[in-house]
Amino acid sequence: MRTNAASIIKGLFVAVAIAVVMGCSGQPLSTREKGTFIGTGVGAATGAIIGAAVGNPLAGAAIGGGIGALGGYAVGNEMQNRENENAQTQAQISSQQRQLESQQRQIQQLKSSGETE
Repeated sequence: MRTNAASIIKGLFVAVAIAVVMGCSGQPLSTREKGTFIGTGVGAATGAIIGAAVGNPLAGAAIGGGIGALGGYAVGNEMQNRENENAQTQAQISSQQRQLESQQRQIQQLKSSGETE
């Protein structure tokens, strides 16, 4: 059991190293990249634990990180799509709000000039 605990700890260090290397670009991450980053870290940690059980945490972390990255990319991609849809919806709402305000001003002008009666 002591060997497994040590292997798990080593594997987790590998997972952390993978996550740190991915996050060291210095550039802000897009939503898609954040999903990939998180997926890789979670996958690597999970893979390291599984790999430790069979005696090879490094291989487990690498395989888990790869699988996690794929899943994380898919999730990040979907999140990016939703953010884009939200931005489009907000633009439409703003446009309609401006139109409504313009129509309300026109109605006020007509009322004040006495043309609506």
